[in-house]
Amino acid sequence: MFFSSPFKLKSKGIMGMNQRNSGYIGRYNPRKLYPLVDNKLKTKIIAREANVTTPALLGVISMQAEVEQVETYIKDTPGFVIKPAKGSGGKGILVITKVENGRYYKPNGDEESLAEIKRHVTDILAGLFSLGGSADVAVVEGLIQFDDAFDGFSFEGVPDVRVIVFKGFPVMAMMRLSTAASDGKANLHQGAVGVGIDITSGKAINAVQFDKPVKFHPDTNKELALLEVPRWERLIYLASSCYEMSGMGYLGTDMVLDRDLGPMLLELNARPGLAIQIANGQGILPRLKLIESLGNDHGMSVEERIEFCKKHFSDQSN
Repeated sequence: MFFSSPFKLKSKGIMGMNQRNSGYIGRYNPRKLYPLVDNKLKTKIIAREANVTTPALLGVISMQAEVEQVETYIKDTPGFVIKPAKGSGGKGILVITKVENGRYYKPNGDEESLAEIKRHVTDILAGLFSLGGSADVAVVEGLIQFDDAFDGFSFEGVPDVRVIVFKGFPVMAMMRLSTAASDGKANLHQGAVGVGIDITSGKAINAVQFDKPVKFHPDTNKELALLEVPRWERLIYLASSCYEMSGMGYLGTDMVLDRDLGPMLLELNARPGLAIQIANGQGILPRLKLIESLGNDHGMSVEERIEFCKKHFSDQSN
């Protein structure tokens, strides 16, 4: 492990699972608001009301009798994504990156038939991928055309940016890059690369895979230190404004960059993981404590909160 002893963990300000759950999630995230972030369709609705950009919504399938309609949603698209509204950890997400002569292809080139796509939708409705196994709805979205700046930084998947937003302050960020080991998904526990991102510049400051430092992408050999997130100012503004949008005090915001439409919100997470600390090579606790010391009456706007974090959490200030 990158951090191995209790002394090192404490000296680096590392926050553990129990402290996160009781001191931050339990304290700052009202239970009544969980459905807004646990359900991707509800998140998309409140995001649109708040003028936060999200991937295009092609259709929603909420009952078995509607499964046949999926063809009308996807037939004229260059690619699409079908996901469970209440899924977690990337489970149940079907990505089709090419549609050609009525045939559908996944990022790895494997073909998916229309019958298999309909069966996948049926599995979603039955709750096969949802939190707690409850009945779900299938959300059909347009495919994100990820920014050319990320060429070589990701393998068979769309890279995303996780920003931890605490009381509206963007306190820590990382980019998640899919690999062959992660099967094209951006989940670190499945083998994706996590790259710590400087809050001020959007540039890479550290990178890990399976909790160990890495310098190059394991599949493309791209040097990870060269990674710089374009349109960083807009991205971090959208992430920070999710505080007002959701009412959640401790939040993981997952953002993506479309080459034409720019930064957009993919989903929110009320229980963001702790691996972002390993990706950044430092603990998040000192940053959270500093924000708490401001109290609740600081009166800062979104722009002022971002400037505060740039001043205090820049890679150059550590």
